[in-house]
Amino acid sequence: MKQYSEACDQNRAPILHVIRDVFGSARRVLEIGSGTGQHAVYFGQQLPHLQWQTSDLPGSHASINAWINEANLRNVHAPLALDVVTGPWPETIYDGIFSANTTHIMSWPMVVSMFAGIGQILAPGASFCLYGPFNYDNAYTSPSNERFDAWLKDRDPDSGIRNLQDLDALAMTHGLQLSADNGMPANNRLLVWRRQA
Repeated sequence: MKQYSEACDQNRAPILHVIRDVFGSARRVLEIGSGTGQHAVYFGQQLPHLQWQTSDLPGSHASINAWINEANLRNVHAPLALDVVTGPWPETIYDGIFSANTTHIMSWPMVVSMFAGIGQILAPGASFCLYGPFNYDNAYTSPSNERFDAWLKDRDPDSGIRNLQDLDALAMTHGLQLSADNGMPANNRLLVWRRQA
């Protein structure tokens, strides 16, 4: 069943502005946590040089497939069943990975598993782009993010807005170096890590 997220429509253009350059020479991009499927279709339309591979837990596949089927794009592919903890991770090596609004929904052990998996399948010199709200030095960047974090933790105590320094330390253990921190609307950021050769 086709799902819709207003936030996806609101943030897709600012995200595209960044990833158009980051993934300019990429050919195969994996999206982790494709959600409704809206981002995949929009980015696939705007970046026709990319083969965009969607993925998510099976419960999200119906909506992702509905968006893909309606758009009828040859470069956006049906979702892989991917649980970042249990896998299975793809055997393909990707020259780009994208994920939006995932790390604050996941528990910290899940975030750790996701970065470990990314470190295995991201090609040397390729980039991982992560969109969402983040804290800096364990401090909120806005009152709205503080309220959002409280809502997340009330719903699931293991979730919550992650600290950039913690994410970056984790990334470095898997050969990823932070190359850009882009401001986005609504107190979000788009972080870019590059896999070291």
